[in-house]
Amino acid sequence: MAVQLKQALVVGSYIIKQRLTGRKRFPLVLMLEPLFRCNLACSGCGKIQHPPEILVRNLTPEECFAAVEECGVPVVSIPGGEPLLHPQIAEIVKGLVERKKFIYLCTNAILLEKSLDKFEPSPYLTFSVHLDGLQEHHDKCVDRQGVFAKAVSAIKAALAKGFRVTTNTTIFEGSNYQEMQEFFDFLVTLGVHGMMISPGYSYEWAPDQDHFLKREQTKALFRQILEPWKSGKKRWNFNHNPLFLDFLMGDKDYECSPWGSPSYSVLGWQKPCYLLNEGHYKTFKELMEATNWENYGRQSGNPQCADCMVHCGYEPTAAVEALKPENMGRAVSSLFA
Repeated sequence: MAVQLKQALVVGSYIIKQRLTGRKRFPLVLMLEPLFRCNLACSGCGKIQHPPEILVRNLTPEECFAAVEECGVPVVSIPGGEPLLHPQIAEIVKGLVERKKFIYLCTNAILLEKSLDKFEPSPYLTFSVHLDGLQEHHDKCVDRQGVFAKAVSAIKAALAKGFRVTTNTTIFEGSNYQEMQEFFDFLVTLGVHGMMISPGYSYEWAPDQDHFLKREQTKALFRQILEPWKSGKKRWNFNHNPLFLDFLMGDKDYECSPWGSPSYSVLGWQKPCYLLNEGHYKTFKELMEATNWENYGRQSGNPQCADCMVHCGYEPTAAVEALKPENMGRAVSSLFA
């Protein structure tokens, strides 16, 4: 079981409460970015393209806690940049655990092994390690030799100390489906608690703009990659609602929920989607009330949304869909697979 039963119950209860109160738009996961600087320069990421005066800034623990409380989400993802570069990251994580938020600390793992003593294992804390494939492929994606080996060593060390560990993989155009299947088999041997996957998103500040997947490419590639999982030949442990994986394969057709994963950083609340660079609001309330949400998502006709199938917009949709009577059986059975 990849998604913890406890987390699934808390998130399910949260969704039901929101629906009972009549809210049509509500966040599920806060993308909390306490800094933008990183110790890698991956070609598919544009975070370190910010100017130097932005890269040196950090959110304070108090700012992080206030953002979480302001939007009220049950789950907090902490990307970056590289969160382990933040001098107060342990304090931030400890405060969120005390608030009983389910935390995914996203890391390239270069600093993870020597940072483990800063943290305590908890069912509320998961280290989400960025791995885009086996050694040659991953090291090419991050443009540095030896990162794959360091990440694998850190994963083993974290698991040995009792931490929850998942992996986070972005799949770009040109990926070999057989190599990805071999990669998933390898992750199973490591004993990670789950694997997260997403198609490469069109992040406009990324240096490499040539390998983002179009919608039909995404469906075709993910059908190939996930066929052994769908047919039951492989028991890969994905940290996803299975309806989201159905969507990636083209078996479900969902609309984006761009409010489902808001992003808060040193610049404020990003409007309206963390993949777009359209500015920032000062408050979460302003984000929710001032945004014209009809201008986003595939049905809006917005060309920037036409090919997107990324998790931050569609996994919240799948989570809400999972509570519909016709989908509950599949969603619940996945928790005990």
